[in-house]
Amino acid sequence: MTQPVNAVLAAEFPAVPRPAVERCVADVWACAEHLGVEVTPAIIERIAREHLLAMINSAPPSSR
Repeated sequence: MTQPVNAVLAAEFPAVPRPAVERCVADVWACAEHLGVEVTPAIIERIAREHLLAMINSAPPSSR
């Protein structure tokens, strides 16, 4: 179920290694389930996208 989300986000964030994208999606999915949030691919994609944006924006300028 996470494969389409992984593919979309990996294409959107080519600077992030694919395994890191997949780990982010899996972590978001697990956290959402743990918190009792309704888990849908669309919700997981939105939350994971925010996490990946934070990763990109927090990187030192020399590694962007």
